[in-house]
Amino acid sequence: MISLLKSNKTKVLLSGLLLSLVILSCKNYNDKASDDSNKENNKNPNIVFILVDDMGLHDLSVTGSDFYETPNIDRIAHEGTIFTQGYSASRVCSPARASIMTGKFTARHGVTNWIGEATGKDWRRLGRNSKLLPADYVHQLPKKDTSLAEAMRDAGYKTFFAGKWHLGDEGSYPEDHGFEINKGGWDVGTPIGGYFSPWKNPKLPNREKAENLSMRLARETSDFMTANKDEPFFAFLSFYAVHGPIQTTEKKWEKYREKAEKLGIKESGYEMERVLPIRTVQDNPIYAGLVEQMDDAVGLVLDKLQELGIADNTIVVFTSDNGGVASGDSFSTSNLPLRGGKGYQWEGGIREPFFIKVPWMKDAPKKIEEPVTGTDFYPTLLDFANTDLLPNQHKDGKSLKPLLEGKKIADRNLYWHYPHYGNQGGEPSSIIRKKDWKLIHYYEDDRDELYNLNIDPGEQNDVASENPEITSKMRKELEEFLNEVAAKKPEKDPMHDPELAEELYEKKVNNLLPNLEAERKKVLSKDFSPNKNWWDSKVTED
Repeated sequence: MISLLKSNKTKVLLSGLLLSLVILSCKNYNDKASDDSNKENNKNPNIVFILVDDMGLHDLSVTGSDFYETPNIDRIAHEGTIFTQGYSASRVCSPARASIMTGKFTARHGVTNWIGEATGKDWRRLGRNSKLLPADYVHQLPKKDTSLAEAMRDAGYKTFFAGKWHLGDEGSYPEDHGFEINKGGWDVGTPIGGYFSPWKNPKLPNREKAENLSMRLARETSDFMTANKDEPFFAFLSFYAVHGPIQTTEKKWEKYREKAEKLGIKESGYEMERVLPIRTVQDNPIYAGLVEQMDDAVGLVLDKLQELGIADNTIVVFTSDNGGVASGDSFSTSNLPLRGGKGYQWEGGIREPFFIKVPWMKDAPKKIEEPVTGTDFYPTLLDFANTDLLPNQHKDGKSLKPLLEGKKIADRNLYWHYPHYGNQGGEPSSIIRKKDWKLIHYYEDDRDELYNLNIDPGEQNDVASENPEITSKMRKELEEFLNEVAAKKPEKDPMHDPELAEELYEKKVNNLLPNLEAERKKVLSKDFSPNKNWWDSKVTED
């Protein structure tokens, strides 16, 4: 009897142990499947990378705007993770895009300005009368680099590009750097012909009158996803929006004109920054309409993922290439409370919307405060694609996967190098971000500014003189990095005329500033009309 009891007890223990092993095995398998890539039918995840041109951090409802409406982009943020200190790698477009494609800071890959801008003595032809002659820069995405698209293609992904490229002319187009399909990417960074068909783009033929450019790019992306839904794909949707010329439909303009009126139109919408007037309010109904058109296009792509049944296995990235245009160009938006905007060395020029949605990571943090940058997308996406990282390529990027898993990454310095003058008022300078500290070194007068971004994110109080040791140490680290990568620097212009410079500045104060205020009121008036057919958004007969 005792022998029988022992036998039964042993059986129960063995059964319990076996059941525990099965449960543990299942748990480990499920955890791995969830943590790795949520493979459906042993598929690696799809990736949709959405890059907007010239969108500031606060140009979205989800990031604080009470004027612009962006429900579809907000979905990405709400369903994914918001990196609250996400940065572009540059204050202007081409360098930032090159950093996404290479995983390198701008000083390392050499594309330090938007491709096509004048340098050296040629700069004088623009009549700027600056103290410095801007440094030369690399004029195309370097062929020696393995681009992000090439790495994804080599990992077995179908690769697709739609929209703005601006990383070199013929011979350096998307299809020359790993994208198997290119819809609309060429050397020009502006939507030539505008945002409504007929536009002028040799890589994107016109199909129907009045077609919206952002929607067309979204349709091309959706068509690609439909054709490749059964295999892993990497789709890079690079909107020309919200770059100038800012255009919208009469209906959207009217919607936002009325909204601006309800919110209360301020008497003044501009003030002088150091070099140019800068917009201080978000109340431009044309720009708001352009933002909404782009958001509509994002919605089309997100809806297509759901329709195809692949949304749960598709990573979605959303970011911008630089800050919103508050000065120069179209004077479109305000980045307050951040200082500056596109082209500027302050946070308004480089702090961006930075969202990553990994649908199967249900426990990923909703917000991450760690400073991250555009160079980090390269290793992050390789990590999620379950392929080997390329540390010799993405030298300045770190995988953000650990952060999304609730872990930490090692502290590091972030660097920006812009030895040029921005069209928008930015000054030739280099930047180092070290934890909460940000140092800006100016090349005109060899001056340093130091800000503690934890207590002064609007960069109103330069504390360099109060913190000489921190300033000296960070300046040394900045110089060491620039020397390591052989960064090019601007040179003094012996033909600079201080009196002429003062005269040009006075014209900006006395002429440009009041003209901008008058134009602002004009587009908010009930009888505003840009032209007969609203930038071709209305279908007209020949």
